[in-house]
Amino acid sequence: MSDQYTNERGFETIAIHAGNTADPLTGSVVPPIYQVSTYKQDAVGRLRGGYEYSRSANPTRTALEENLAALEGGRRGLAFASGLAAEDCLLRTLLVPGDHIVIPNDAYGGTFRLFAKVFQRWGVEYSIADTSNPASVRAALTHRTKIIWVETPSNPLLGITDIAQVADIARASGAKLVVDNTFASPYLQQPLALGADVVLHSLTKYMGGHSDVVGGALVAADAELGEELAFHQNGMGAIAGPFDSWIVLRGIKTLPVRMDRHSVNAALVAEMLTMHPNVTRVFYPGLPEHPGHEIAAKQMKDFGGMVSFQVAGGEQAAVEVCNRAQVFTLGESLGGVESLIEHPGRMTHASVAGSALEVPSDLVRLSVGIESVEDLLGDLQQALS
Repeated sequence: MSDQYTNERGFETIAIHAGNTADPLTGSVVPPIYQVSTYKQDAVGRLRGGYEYSRSANPTRTALEENLAALEGGRRGLAFASGLAAEDCLLRTLLVPGDHIVIPNDAYGGTFRLFAKVFQRWGVEYSIADTSNPASVRAALTHRTKIIWVETPSNPLLGITDIAQVADIARASGAKLVVDNTFASPYLQQPLALGADVVLHSLTKYMGGHSDVVGGALVAADAELGEELAFHQNGMGAIAGPFDSWIVLRGIKTLPVRMDRHSVNAALVAEMLTMHPNVTRVFYPGLPEHPGHEIAAKQMKDFGGMVSFQVAGGEQAAVEVCNRAQVFTLGESLGGVESLIEHPGRMTHASVAGSALEVPSDLVRLSVGIESVEDLLGDLQQALS
């Protein structure tokens, strides 16, 4: 992490400047896209800036990784080809066959698929816990537990976990606490400062922010663990390419202003939905009636741009709401400047159907964008009519 841009600076300053050293050749204020595979060595084993092959390191990716570490207050940031590639690297770094993970009962479908369909076949077991309930987390632990995995806010039911509390449980049990910070972003939440060992991001979402790139990231609190992750990143090879790294780095510069607008719009959308007669329940941590509201208010700067709700009339009614939306685009993913709507049961969370993580069939998930909020409210009202 750059000494010049530590968390002693304001977040907005860090987002714009960390890792963004002016190009020494031209003075370009934006890091170049080093679209290169290999590098000339001055002599055998004498590298310029430590670069020899772009799987191992690339200057554009380095700029992004330094920025990520600074934003999360970590010792090492690593960028990957996707969020699941980052998860895969992390799990293969920390686990061996016979180990055990505690996972949340409201996890992203792709994460659950990785645990249940890939790593379980490799000999890694998992238990499901309500991570918002410390007793549930403790009950899920075994003598083989190496990781406690948390999403907060969670996907798609916006559950909230007290990170500091679960960090204490992890330390006492000898496990690592991993926090998927995708929904909040480092602007709204700092899991490492609350005791987490590793933060995970799908860079595809709020960090990129414009639905034009796929990427993932890990940020480690500990330098030694960061080195272990970097070894596996190089050994496994699912790295972020230079152009994708550059796109994410550009997106991060506007992360604070985007997240402010996402949060304002989402709060107004959630408030409207609570009053709509065709909505039976709203999931948004900014609502005082949300069971995790007080914890979210304590550990988050604001409540983010994700809102889920259940629709009167069941699954078909929820599907029809998604199909009728016009300003909200029907599509998977989230975190872009444009608003998205989806039916998790048939789309992003189809992989958890029939499991303990199955989502309600009448659930609709919104990624509230930064458009005019009046247009968003009007679109939802007509879709729900």
